[in-house]
Amino acid sequence: MRRSLKFLLFTAASLTLFLALPLHARHAQQSGEVKLQNAQLRRLQVTDLCLATEARYTRHPAMADRHAPFQEHPLALEHFPTGSLILPPRTGHGAP
Repeated sequence: MRRSLKFLLFTAASLTLFLALPLHARHAQQSGEVKLQNAQLRRLQVTDLCLATEARYTRHPAMADRHAPFQEHPLALEHFPTGSLILPPRTGHGAP
């Protein structure tokens, strides 16, 4: 089998799998397991690590920086770009 044919078959198979991903996502979204996981996340009020993985203090304590708690004060410079894109939750002072 020629190398160009192998490449073409690999590319076609990869493209087919890529185009089938939305079907898998729709099926997974309709399953009861996702609804159960979402309810569990709301109940536990945990952070969504897929949304912003840059928060050092949400990682496992064995993997966190020892100086991470001291870098979160009002005058601290923003080290990561996500901090300028995602607002903090509206809890505490002035929350509805």
